[in-house]
Amino acid sequence: MSRLLALLTIPAVLGMAALPSLATPPGADGQVEPERKSTFEQNGVALMRVVATDQAQIDQLNALGVDLTEYSKPVPGGIEVHAVLSPPESTALREMGFDVRDAIADQTDHAENVADRAAAIASAEAAEADTDTLTVLRAEWFTSLDGNRFLSFEVKSSATDAQTVLTASWDTGRDTPPASGGTATMTRFSDAGQYMYHRFSAPLALNTPQPARVTFTSNRGGTAKAPVTKWLGKPRPAPGPHYLTDFIDRYMDPTEITERIESLSEEFPKITQIIDLPYLTNGYRRKAQAQFGSAADNTLYVTTRAWGHEGGNDTTVSMIDPGAANRPLTVLVSGRTVVVSLATDGAGAVTSTAAQVVAALNGEPASSALLTASTYRGNAGAGVVRPVATSRLSDNLQAPAHISREPFQTKALRIGRARDGSKPGVYLFCQQHAREWVTPITCLETAERLVRNYELDTKTRNLVNGLDIFVVPVINPDGAHYSMYDFNGQRKNLTNHCDAVWSDPAQRNAWGVDLNRNQDVGSLFDGYSGASSSCTSGSYAGPSEQSEPEAKNEDWLVETFPNIKFSMNTHSYGGYFMWAPGAYKSAGREVLPRPDYGTENYFWNASTKILSAVQAWRGTAIWPGRTGPVTDVLYSAAGNSADAHWYNHDIIAWNFEVGADVWDPATNRWQPVGFQPDFAEGHQEAMEFANGQIAILEVAKQYAADQTRPTSELLVKGKGAGTTTFTFKVDEPANIYYTLDGSEPTTASAKLGFAGYREGAEQITISARTTVRWFSVDISGNVEAAQERVLNVPRA
Repeated sequence: MSRLLALLTIPAVLGMAALPSLATPPGADGQVEPERKSTFEQNGVALMRVVATDQAQIDQLNALGVDLTEYSKPVPGGIEVHAVLSPPESTALREMGFDVRDAIADQTDHAENVADRAAAIASAEAAEADTDTLTVLRAEWFTSLDGNRFLSFEVKSSATDAQTVLTASWDTGRDTPPASGGTATMTRFSDAGQYMYHRFSAPLALNTPQPARVTFTSNRGGTAKAPVTKWLGKPRPAPGPHYLTDFIDRYMDPTEITERIESLSEEFPKITQIIDLPYLTNGYRRKAQAQFGSAADNTLYVTTRAWGHEGGNDTTVSMIDPGAANRPLTVLVSGRTVVVSLATDGAGAVTSTAAQVVAALNGEPASSALLTASTYRGNAGAGVVRPVATSRLSDNLQAPAHISREPFQTKALRIGRARDGSKPGVYLFCQQHAREWVTPITCLETAERLVRNYELDTKTRNLVNGLDIFVVPVINPDGAHYSMYDFNGQRKNLTNHCDAVWSDPAQRNAWGVDLNRNQDVGSLFDGYSGASSSCTSGSYAGPSEQSEPEAKNEDWLVETFPNIKFSMNTHSYGGYFMWAPGAYKSAGREVLPRPDYGTENYFWNASTKILSAVQAWRGTAIWPGRTGPVTDVLYSAAGNSADAHWYNHDIIAWNFEVGADVWDPATNRWQPVGFQPDFAEGHQEAMEFANGQIAILEVAKQYAADQTRPTSELLVKGKGAGTTTFTFKVDEPANIYYTLDGSEPTTASAKLGFAGYREGAEQITISARTTVRWFSVDISGNVEAAQERVLNVPRA
């Protein structure tokens, strides 16, 4: 028996150190989620999270005989450890003052794991009987920074179990032995519990001549070969000799950024204008607060009704010992000074509890007009309050005085010679997430290049004359100010939707809404994964879809200007280039509808041009494995902006993640750069991704100028006994509509789809003589004349 079990019936008191800064966040209803229920197997034992204030508390847990795992991780407010506990043990530890949180796993998980294991074994045994089929999805080499070369392969096996092992072997050029370049085992990649394909977890450094072919082999017996092609690096024409770049010399806050785009509009009125987005933000402002107490049960906090800059910061609260026996609890208010005289007993000892003081402050009209009071995170507040000398409340905001505390007027810079909706629109927006400091200077650099090169560079002039460009460098100004001056890790905006239980001062860095989870397509409220209903979560989706003014501004812009056909939401970091779909439901990995075959190919085709432009600045290559739909290369992001643009408005919507990993040849490792790299690195990222944004404008200009019909052909892929298999090939990204009964095809006819995820065009099999009729339509709406071909089939 552990010492803890022996102590379960003995009252124990544990002195608490500093209060933890975080606790279990509330659920969708804003309330603390109940402790996870376990089955009664093994007495309901579960693996529980425990946050110790310091190493001394961990030592106390060990001394009590608590079954601690080897897991330990620093977290805000202490050190997270994991313990195997029964419900009585969890209760006892909480009563002793330990911060025991939710269950990581319990016997229900065990039963599910056992069932999953049995199913996996059965699947593996069934698979072992057959040779698997390998489908090569990608086989590429590329250069990145300083000419370093890398390999990136993706292969799908028909055997999806975890026992399937794939190996890649590559040569050193044409007519060289198959494995002369090297051999490496690939990593199985699964998402939401589903097998996707095998790959290298990171591109593999290539120290031999470029390979011509690669051979993949499976321990199941499957094999496949493929040519190794070059990724990116298509030569781009050098800009003209007078082309200007590099207008950024520091990280900038939203006030500076906004002033810069306003000055650009004033300087270049013929080709620009400022658009005031209609929804003002909450503002860089907070209510003033103070917290009193030393333990959860005797702690309370107060919050002013006025914003800090509007008088809240001038409020003071005192908790005094009257110094006499048998005194009642009283609250006195003079102006913004609140004095709480605590109650005493016959011996003169203070008896007022936290709950009683809270009730007194909220019940006294003079004090309740100034502030509200709450116990600590829903605690009953039965502990006796300690006297406290005068405490001045504060909104704890650190930005200099010139940063306005009022609701912020977000602005868009519209660039174009003809700003009347007659030209295709492109929407470039940045800093949706506050801590991503490189992104706003990327948007600003792009705007500067466009207006300052208009008279100097023919290509720039063609872009500005042929497009309607909307640049919003800062979508989230309040959060960005907070990130720069208060808490650099701030991701969300500053709107606090938490109730009193989760609004104590120590939670102030956790308030806000993730603006890239607040849109109305594939959202948390629709059942999609990748967002949270907890108001303190980093991915909090908000109380409802488009609850936030910042999200409403995004939607207003594309609703008001329906000529917008392209958009780019620039984030950091990691080096990604992505598009829809961006969300799925984890159960069964139910993904939002994928773009059709022609549109998906358009996304891929444009990526080559755009990412080659990024690479042209200093050689950075966005990895092939970090290029593609959001759900395929990153994760599910319920309620994101790109999905809202694509599914609601048919906008070709991309996402950048600037800040690609940097290869360190000394360690042979890829090094991440973070949200706020030193400015030397941040500057380079802004320059190269401004290149990418300019390339997006070039793609849009090509779309506007495209009047050429696509050309397609039917390709017979194979013949068997009584069957013929065929597909179509087209000279540019386009959709193909076809019929098999000799009728005239229309856009309501069957449309060519995918063979599978990243597997190219589907193949169609017929079993009788067939007249196939078809035509293609490209992304610009150019329509090919209908074609016809009669296919025969061999005799069975």
